[in-house]
Amino acid sequence: MRIAVLKESAERERRVALVPDAVKRLVAAGHQVAVVRGAGAASFYPDALYEGAGATLVDDLGAAVRGAEVVAKVQRPTLDEARCLERGTVLVSLLQPAQSAELLAALAGQGVTALALEKVPRITRAQSMDVLSSQASVAGYKAVLIGASTMPRFLPMLTTAAGNITPAKALILGAGVAGLQAIATARRLGAVVSAFDVRAAAREQVQSLGAKFVAAELVSPGAEAAGGYAREQGADEQARTLAAIAGVLPEMDLVVSTAAIPGRPAPRLITAEMVGAMKPGAVIVDVSAETGGNCELTRPGETIESHGVTIMGPLNLPSTMPFHASAMFGRNVLTLLQHLAPKDQPLTVDVADEITGAMAVTHGGQRRL
Repeated sequence: MRIAVLKESAERERRVALVPDAVKRLVAAGHQVAVVRGAGAASFYPDALYEGAGATLVDDLGAAVRGAEVVAKVQRPTLDEARCLERGTVLVSLLQPAQSAELLAALAGQGVTALALEKVPRITRAQSMDVLSSQASVAGYKAVLIGASTMPRFLPMLTTAAGNITPAKALILGAGVAGLQAIATARRLGAVVSAFDVRAAAREQVQSLGAKFVAAELVSPGAEAAGGYAREQGADEQARTLAAIAGVLPEMDLVVSTAAIPGRPAPRLITAEMVGAMKPGAVIVDVSAETGGNCELTRPGETIESHGVTIMGPLNLPSTMPFHASAMFGRNVLTLLQHLAPKDQPLTVDVADEITGAMAVTHGGQRRL
């Protein structure tokens, strides 16, 4: 099959959908790969590496998508980009389907099959295709680093000629992939780490990383929804959760909040009143800023200060580490393409398949949401 790798046009996006190593594997399997010049430059994969991997470099989007059976991107295409895709093309990218009605209508109208990478099912067979998990790991790692660099305190315990420095205390809210990576990173940097999650499975995972699990009495077997995510809490449950978090926030130096519910705004776990009770110099890094934030005061894309507390709402953290984030993303896309076109077999989009069917948001000229 012929695969096109496009240059990203979205603001703040530095990743690329396929890195040279993935291209080399595809070419070795008999596929043709066209890469728009400069597509990997922002993630430190120069054109020469793609040429060395067997890709054909093309000058623009139009040349890349002409005759392509698969088009691979990181972020969803613009409407203008989508209109360049040929009928029968399979688009593989993040699509934000709940916020992309106009785009999906255009793709369906053009007969494009759009596979949303956000919708890879959380099943064993699809683990190696799960871009949300791979990119969340990058986000959790980077969130701790930017929080540590903003804090006015050391994270680790230090013994110096000027006296002893006690270790900082860090709280991680949400123990999914991003949260667990944040725990591990904060621990490596020497912080005393606590974590909170309402899912029963999270307690053992948190403790296995050497962190203290906060408010274990609030864990509920029914708190976990399909795919391993936390379900939305009722009013009484949420009140107990907020009270538990409020009880530990005043002693924390760094808070990394990662709680998310797929397809819904991020749950509010830190109120303005709770921020007011925190110590001056404390830092909150709200990884969930893109879906509204876990902190009431979070402003997506901004860093603000309230009551002496710094509140950071970073966007697209994986893109700030584009080399490895792209390598992981590319491996996910490569595995998906190998699923769609197994060795010596043609490209097949089978919506009855539990992986492909879950991802297909347009197919056969229709939207599938």
